[in-house]
Amino acid sequence: METRAAQRRAAGGDGARPRHGGGILGQTPATSGRILYDGEDITHASRERRRQLGREIQVVFQDPYGSLNPSRTIGDTLAEPLLAAGNRNTTEIRDRIVDILQRVGMPVDTAARYPGQFSGGQRQRIAIARAVIGRPRLVVCDEPVSALDLSVQAQVLNLLNELQQRMALSLLFISHDLTVVRHVSRRTAVLYQGEIVEHGDAAQVHDHPQHPYTQALLAAAPVPHPVLQRERREAWRLARTAITTN
Repeated sequence: METRAAQRRAAGGDGARPRHGGGILGQTPATSGRILYDGEDITHASRERRRQLGREIQVVFQDPYGSLNPSRTIGDTLAEPLLAAGNRNTTEIRDRIVDILQRVGMPVDTAARYPGQFSGGQRQRIAIARAVIGRPRLVVCDEPVSALDLSVQAQVLNLLNELQQRMALSLLFISHDLTVVRHVSRRTAVLYQGEIVEHGDAAQVHDHPQHPYTQALLAAAPVPHPVLQRERREAWRLARTAITTN
């Protein structure tokens, strides 16, 4: 699965999170295959190389409550990636923090406050700010909206789209919700039991799914209409039956 510069790629389905996201980030050892980053094989990169890659590859985790240290101010959390990259200019760090908070739609005084003072959606905006403040090339978004209310999900997805365009980021978006994937991605790969079973243009995969598991994922997505929801549940049941009999 390839992600080009300034591109949004999504991986959906069973096995996408623990195997592929963790492998790219160096959190999960790869048991087969290769992970190529800008032509470099980083499948079994050394600890030192992983530390260097941390400046270019960042992550937004699923849980906006567990991903921020509750004992540190937001300013300290946002300064950490800059300090780790060797930046010791306090004025520049402060300016970068102010800039990124404004980019993600948070007030400047956020820097002096603690994670417990914010809602889930606000915390996820802060987590996104932490991921992009160091100007990485690739951000792995690991189910970043699944723990949020639907209205907040849309806001966070729009924010990711905006940051991707303004900062020329590449996003690898991992989710089980193909409706969300369709909103944020240009290319989509569907994984089942750790294998890619369908991939291509996001609109094509979403609107004309070929594999039974892709069809099941789409049928499982809720819709705000009772008749359509019943039809989707029946489609989901038939798709699941097709998967288990193949």
